[in-house]
Amino acid sequence: MKIQDLQNGDLIFTVGSSEIATAIRAATGSYSHVAIFFNGEIYHATHEKGVVNQDLSDFLQDKDIYDVYCYPAIEVEAVLKRAKLHLGKPYNFSFYPQSDGFYCSEYIAEILPIFDTIPMQFGDEKNLISDFWQGYYRELDLDVPLNQPGTNPSQLAQSRKLIYKGELHD
Repeated sequence: MKIQDLQNGDLIFTVGSSEIATAIRAATGSYSHVAIFFNGEIYHATHEKGVVNQDLSDFLQDKDIYDVYCYPAIEVEAVLKRAKLHLGKPYNFSFYPQSDGFYCSEYIAEILPIFDTIPMQFGDEKNLISDFWQGYYRELDLDVPLNQPGTNPSQLAQSRKLIYKGELHD
């Protein structure tokens, strides 16, 4: 689909190739990030700046895949109001429930409360908890929140409440 065909409330799921994006995909499925589109801007939770809104052109990177989904029953103004309410909140690096701030899918599930939580997974094809996640949580000095309630981009994309619109292209 073309950029000009994006509609307010569309969810954009990305694949990502960074080390953490690869670890997220290995543990959870196809996608490593999710954001929501309103009025030419993207609202999402980022490692670098926490919950932000930014121009769509700044969000898009040629090397990534962007798949677009919509929730047909979305109440655009209510969701946009909730999205703005959380701007500036920190990133939830621990992925623990009830931590300050939000990780990407946690933010989307908060502002568009149609998704269930599931037990979080941090494995790969070899281990229940991958080497990446063991090191990640060692640096945080926390236990890996294995099976804690949470969300992830691939899980949100699989919701029967969403409709796949297509891959985003110029």
